[in-house]
Amino acid sequence: MNGKLKLNDLLGLNEEELKNTKIRLNTYNGETNPIEEYKKNPQTLLLWNYWNNKKYKEGQISIGLVKMSNNCWLLFTVGIITKVLDKLIYSEENKTGGVQVEYKTLEQYSDLYGRVIIYYENNSQQMFRNAEGFIDKLEVKEILPSVYTGFDFPGYDNVCLSYSQLETVILGNYPSYCNALANQKAVYVITDKNSGKLYIGSATSDQGMLLSRWTSYIQNGHGGNVKLKELVSKLGIEYVKQNFQYTIIENFNSKVDDKYVLQRESYWKTVFQTRKYGYNDN
Repeated sequence: MNGKLKLNDLLGLNEEELKNTKIRLNTYNGETNPIEEYKKNPQTLLLWNYWNNKKYKEGQISIGLVKMSNNCWLLFTVGIITKVLDKLIYSEENKTGGVQVEYKTLEQYSDLYGRVIIYYENNSQQMFRNAEGFIDKLEVKEILPSVYTGFDFPGYDNVCLSYSQLETVILGNYPSYCNALANQKAVYVITDKNSGKLYIGSATSDQGMLLSRWTSYIQNGHGGNVKLKELVSKLGIEYVKQNFQYTIIENFNSKVDDKYVLQRESYWKTVFQTRKYGYNDN
């Protein structure tokens, strides 16, 4: 014993169960990062875990870990395979063909899902492991007091979000973050990280405050702005999704006069010369 807590110290699987257990390490597949999918909707990740390339068998236990960063992994499910279907189905999540399985989540571990962070340094391309002989390598780094969300509101001075992160905040279950944006007026900058061009905008009571304003960018990529409309029309919304970043420059409470917010917007347009070199047209 080295005094370190291991994953199976929490799960308590016996020798026979370990022989019948698979551990899946869910990680970036070249297009999608599964931890970002987890932030949007944890249930989505179950699709990742149970697409299996003919490797699951009926009655097996499946442990799902998703890579967070570096050598940290989040436990998000433990389930049992109840049926393996014959039909091969293509998985959009993993970009592979696989055998679809029916499964049952093991509720006795439900208090651990989304809370247990595992330390494991993976040097192998094999992401589907037999638990026996492997599970003892999985060290418990931390047990969170509540389920991991990935988005704690950092304060208005530190809001800087990619398109994907902003989409996650708006469409996911992040009430504290959304409430902070919903009750605030602001001047903000949208940065095109590919071209370096900027767009300065504002959120006032006329526009439903900052959350409403930023939601419009997630809905269509341009929020109704002329030059951003032209960009989306020319390059598509995928360009926006890959390259745009949203940052608060100044924030104001709901009692601040809209006219003052608009004055500050104009000031920052002048400072950054966004009418001449950026995406502002007025």
